[in-house]
Amino acid sequence: MIFGPFDPSGSTGLPADAVTSAELGCHAISVLTGSLVQDTAVLENIEPITPELMDDQARCLLEDMPAHAIKAGALYTTESVSALAQIVADYSNIPLIVHLQRMPHVSVEDEFDAEDTQAALLELVLPQTDLVVVDHTLLQQWQSHGLLPGHTLAHAMDALLNYGASALLVSGVPGTGAQRDYLLRDEHGQSTRWPSPVSDPVSDSDGLLATALTTELARGTELPQAVDRSVAIVNAMAKRIFQPGMGGRIFNRSRS
Repeated sequence: MIFGPFDPSGSTGLPADAVTSAELGCHAISVLTGSLVQDTAVLENIEPITPELMDDQARCLLEDMPAHAIKAGALYTTESVSALAQIVADYSNIPLIVHLQRMPHVSVEDEFDAEDTQAALLELVLPQTDLVVVDHTLLQQWQSHGLLPGHTLAHAMDALLNYGASALLVSGVPGTGAQRDYLLRDEHGQSTRWPSPVSDPVSDSDGLLATALTTELARGTELPQAVDRSVAIVNAMAKRIFQPGMGGRIFNRSRS
């Protein structure tokens, strides 16, 4: 099950995740968190889905068929975060992967507060999370804004794990020379690195990684092996990048 927005360009969100899941042999059921008005270049507007509709849709699906893993993508209000937190609490036996992302630079609604929504995610959802996927620069931004303590990557990772997440996978971590790495750390302090296959900016590379991880955990793959396989999937898809419009490059998520 994937919680996320509808991106009409197919670059990110539920359309992209559905194709990725099918390519990897999984059937994705989805819960809409917002409708985006955008193309491949510009995000113009977001219409958040009400938490009541989110809750109804998720529970309707979960009562109809088994879900073997849940991915939580972009959420836009504190109320939607609360709805997600209650749903995953009621289905705590299902692995939860949370993809933490930057809040968009567009007006969602008058009452929208990005920092409140991010804080709600940390406080309500992370304690129930099996794996967090997040970009290194976002952790730096949150530290500069005071959302996370300290000034180093280690401080930021420790803070997220202290919220209760079982493991954390950080992308874009500086490696040797110009190399960027993925860094996995679990609640016991064990760390593992993988070289990042994506050297140039590609839309939704972390979203692709999080979806691949969701399919692996749905199959019961142990976490280090799931990351290993998912990084290999991103590496393979990074060789099939194209530019469909006037905006950024995106992944060709299907081999056919």
